[in-house]
Amino acid sequence: MTTTLPILGQTPALPADPSMLDDAARATVPGTPFGLYVHVPFCATRCGYCDFNTYTSDELGPGANRSEYAGTAIAELELAARVLGPELPTISTVFVGGGTPTLLPADDLVAVLDRARQLFPVADDVEVTTEANPESVTPASLATLRAGGFTRISLGMQSAAPHVLAVLDRRHTPGRAAEAAREARAAGFDHVNLDLIYGAPGESDADWDLSLQAVLDAPVDHVSAYALIVEQGTKLARRVARGELPMPDDDVLADRYEQADRVLRGAGLEWYEVSNWAADRAARCRHNELYWANAHWWGIGPGAHSHVGGLRWWNVKHPAAYATRLAAGEHPAADSERLTPADVALETVMLGLRLRDGLPLTALSDAGRARAAGAVVRGLLEPGPHDEGRAVLADRGRLLADGLVRELTD
Repeated sequence: MTTTLPILGQTPALPADPSMLDDAARATVPGTPFGLYVHVPFCATRCGYCDFNTYTSDELGPGANRSEYAGTAIAELELAARVLGPELPTISTVFVGGGTPTLLPADDLVAVLDRARQLFPVADDVEVTTEANPESVTPASLATLRAGGFTRISLGMQSAAPHVLAVLDRRHTPGRAAEAAREARAAGFDHVNLDLIYGAPGESDADWDLSLQAVLDAPVDHVSAYALIVEQGTKLARRVARGELPMPDDDVLADRYEQADRVLRGAGLEWYEVSNWAADRAARCRHNELYWANAHWWGIGPGAHSHVGGLRWWNVKHPAAYATRLAAGEHPAADSERLTPADVALETVMLGLRLRDGLPLTALSDAGRARAAGAVVRGLLEPGPHDEGRAVLADRGRLLADGLVRELTD
């Protein structure tokens, strides 16, 4: 049974009719930054901490295996062009995530990008990113991706300590991530990011320092570092529940974050979002900045989320169900919501406050502005930007950002 959505109207037989995007949303399409997200749901193995919508089996039903996936993703891309037309937005960013996108042949990823270029206008300086596990790329595959238009790669390093990688169920060897970064640079990628996770059970201060130094020894201009979160339903959560592993310690996580910030800033990488550091403005991930600005994006793939003009929807999760809907000419969305003014206001604060550029105080209520003044006194917000009308997190405030968002929006 096909779910009826605001973007779909009442006629499942015509899922790509442009009139199904309502007038209020359609009016915002021209002139609003627009990005594509392409979700590749396949992984060779499931990491113990991961709760993303991923699948380890190649064969998940007709249309759901790796060999057919690029064609299925292109079918949704073609649907997106019909729904968003006739005045199509210009693609400013493309982000291929997962899962492990580079489990697909590089030619398949390039084919999806090529079809996007055929269907949509594309900015001359478009940023095109793929995520990758270090063991899933080779010099040859990286060269194909770069020649096909990919400009940026984000490699999942997580740690340089072998026992930490083992706890996280990562398959690559400690030095492979830096090696893959060097291969990406040699292939001509403009920007290279390494992802880190800190606070894993058994990780020591020395282990974390080793990981940070390994990052700095690689030719990267961007680093992401995230605290380990024990997500319910994961293998890691079950191990913690059984007492096999301890729950990450909040004080240790704070220490790790401060250590990362100190080391990365000392090497010339400045934070621009609470968990992200870049060598300069050009090295920032523009696709993520599009999310943080609550601009427009269409998410291709099972479980992918989209947002256009205050309408947000998300696709069915299972790759077989996703492929079946598209093969039948149906929209793959599972459900949707229209953001209320209160939702938009809350997300503006929640996302904007995490950014180095900060948040205009005018985005806060009178009560929120009063609390922001108090946060300056407590050392959570920078006094200079506050005097100029912006709420910008101080170093201590970054450690307490989530709580401060709640405080300023209650």
